[in-house]
Amino acid sequence: MGEFGNNGLQDPAYMAQRIAACEREIQKGIIGQREIIRQVMLAMLTGGNVLLEGMPGLGKTRLVSTISKVFDLSFKRIQFTPDLMPSDVTGTNIIIKNEQGSAFSFERGPIFANLILADEINRATPKTQSALLEAMQEHTVTVGNDSHALTEPFFVLATQNPIENEGTYPLPEAQLDRFMFKILVRFPSKEELKGIVTLTEGSQEPDIIKQMDSAGLLAARALINQIPIADAVMDYLLETVMQTHSANPYIKEGASPRAAQALIRASRAKAFLEGRFNVSFQDVKETAFPVLRHRILLSFDAVSEGVNEDNVIQKILEGTKQ
Repeated sequence: MGEFGNNGLQDPAYMAQRIAACEREIQKGIIGQREIIRQVMLAMLTGGNVLLEGMPGLGKTRLVSTISKVFDLSFKRIQFTPDLMPSDVTGTNIIIKNEQGSAFSFERGPIFANLILADEINRATPKTQSALLEAMQEHTVTVGNDSHALTEPFFVLATQNPIENEGTYPLPEAQLDRFMFKILVRFPSKEELKGIVTLTEGSQEPDIIKQMDSAGLLAARALINQIPIADAVMDYLLETVMQTHSANPYIKEGASPRAAQALIRASRAKAFLEGRFNVSFQDVKETAFPVLRHRILLSFDAVSEGVNEDNVIQKILEGTKQ
């Protein structure tokens, strides 16, 4: 069951301590961005994929690399470009000659790792973006007539530049919906910028120490799935998602049922990280933003009035009865 032993892996209090140690270790390699680290941790603890949106140079790649070291996960980085082909991601069948003649052999692509960094995903064409769909949802890759299972745990952490940037393609709604969270990576404060420069321009990089293995991560996920949700909190959660489909001048299309599933998992994980074995209304309110912001399509009125997704979600949360 991994290096922590069977008893430790099944003890919620002990596992919460181990996860907290992982979070602290990640913060050694990343200056500031504590809320972003917390949200990425929530997604990893529930098997969710993450879309990180922000300008280049804000430490998104460094964050993913640090996480892979802390959890001792295999890590591959795929740089998405306009000429990237689907087979460059998934792999392809190649012809191998032997004594009996010729045969096809599957050459695995970079998607076969625990942690995939899909860098600047919206610079690739929609055809290549869609190559990730099956892997993100089913954790398998199909090439020709054969399906190949991916190693668990499996996560995709994708970065995208703001859609206004040159040379970007908007992600299809079907693919956006497969990301559990959309996290906005904002520019650091002056003090954080000073820390970043000191860390990255210094002669010695921080020594990132492994804190947990893949077995521990999967065990934590199993514990989180057991956290109960009271009927009143569940009703509030479901009503929040339903409100994205009610008459609203700022919403063109509401969230899918997958949003409710993600909100349940994220709320449980947040309670677990805070040492609670019950989900609160506040857990739902705080996780609603990264869960819903990429799952609602704004109307023309919202765009013309400068109303963004977070503004709309905030109004929905305020108007939903507890």
